[in-house]
Amino acid sequence: MNLTSVLFLSLLFASASATPRVSVSEYYARFKNRAAIHRAAIHQQSKLGIDKSGGGKVFYPVEYGADPTGQNDSSDAIMSALADAFKVKSDNVLLPGIRDLGGVEIDLQGGSFKISKPILFPASGGGNVLIHGGSLRASDDFPTDRRLIELWSPSSVKKPSNPFAQIMAQQAQGTFYEDVTMRDIMFDANFRGGGILVIDSVRTRIDNVFIAHFMTDGILVEGGHETFITDSFVGQHITAGGDPGERNFSGTAINLASNDNIVTDVAVFSAAIGVLLRGPANILTGVHCYNKATGFGGVGIYVKLAGLAQTRISNSYMDWTGIIAEDPVQFHVTNGFFLGDGNIVLKSVSGKMHGVNIVDNMFAGNGQGVPIVKLDETVTKFTEVDQVVVDRNNVIKMSLISTVGQMVVSGVGKKWVADFSPLLLFPGRINHVQYSFYTKARASGLKRFTANAITSVSGNTVVVESKQAVDAVVSVSVDQNANPGETSLYV
Repeated sequence: MNLTSVLFLSLLFASASATPRVSVSEYYARFKNRAAIHRAAIHQQSKLGIDKSGGGKVFYPVEYGADPTGQNDSSDAIMSALADAFKVKSDNVLLPGIRDLGGVEIDLQGGSFKISKPILFPASGGGNVLIHGGSLRASDDFPTDRRLIELWSPSSVKKPSNPFAQIMAQQAQGTFYEDVTMRDIMFDANFRGGGILVIDSVRTRIDNVFIAHFMTDGILVEGGHETFITDSFVGQHITAGGDPGERNFSGTAINLASNDNIVTDVAVFSAAIGVLLRGPANILTGVHCYNKATGFGGVGIYVKLAGLAQTRISNSYMDWTGIIAEDPVQFHVTNGFFLGDGNIVLKSVSGKMHGVNIVDNMFAGNGQGVPIVKLDETVTKFTEVDQVVVDRNNVIKMSLISTVGQMVVSGVGKKWVADFSPLLLFPGRINHVQYSFYTKARASGLKRFTANAITSVSGNTVVVESKQAVDAVVSVSVDQNANPGETSLYV
């Protein structure tokens, strides 16, 4: 327990045993007076060169003048506490150039602090740091293009647009922060800017936070890698669904222009875009997006990384919203639940799609015939396609779409037609086909044995014909998946 807390508790208990009884506001007034005396003493100590933290590694913004009631601006006080925390003596290092600060803490002590400018981490960089336990709320004059907490150094350079070039640039210039944790914090952007900005930091943890009222991004990560966002709630408007203003939701809840990150056990309850992925090799699991319905133009998860997704989305819940992936390459969606006509749109930017698995998901719609997976070829057709599997999904009141199909047709005659057009994802693209031909015995004298063959594979339709009329059951299986470099011989 820090000295400020001791002061407050000593006043509380002393007053409780005295008469007459006084109000909580009077307690707090006395507390502020004592704390001011305490801060003056600490200031005098700092002038004499005495270690302000007393050798400890927990720093309390209230001891620097921060107002935990939120009536007065606390930006400078919190940054002063941060600055002192980063001055803790340490001979240990994490990555080259990043000092290991030994688990130093900035404890907000459950205060609700008004912020008029971003809380900037010291530009010198550092690591093994924790800030936790309170609320940060933007003032009415907070800059609309900034975030409440900004973890970045002026030495960071502008990121290239190409993801691979971005990774190489980061490796060349290095990182500035490592093992920084933000935990148990409420971020209220007051419809001014955003919540959290992280640039060129590695192994960053954003855990058990609540971010609301942002206009830009709830969380924006650029460069660096291995930011773990866990057990959190993010939304522009505080709602539990069915908000009358839903069609006007804007902003992006989580914006990752970075690689190797994990988002897990997170609910996005309002935003135009739930999660925007602009960096490769990210993992999303246990994400619940009910940010803005697809019918209102919302997107649950947008993989805006044409040609280099390397993205895994599992065990997530797309609640009246869906997923869009541009030119997906190594893109995996599994064990998800899509409600309210939420679906997956594969969008062609340069016509490439490689290594896509959409398997073992559940879809439930409103009976409007919405396909569970859809191609968007508005810009250009998909022309380079291989290793794409859409299979083993189940649907209620939506159109089942797959890259694999089975069909049985039967009857007396010489020709049987299996049309897979309503089922298959790609038009006119069957790479593999198999069939079986079973004839029934009939008293009419029809023969049971006759020559038969596939005579046409065209437009996702398979035609089987026999030499003589028979009573037959024809089972046909088709597959649109292609191995690398394989082309359909049926076209």
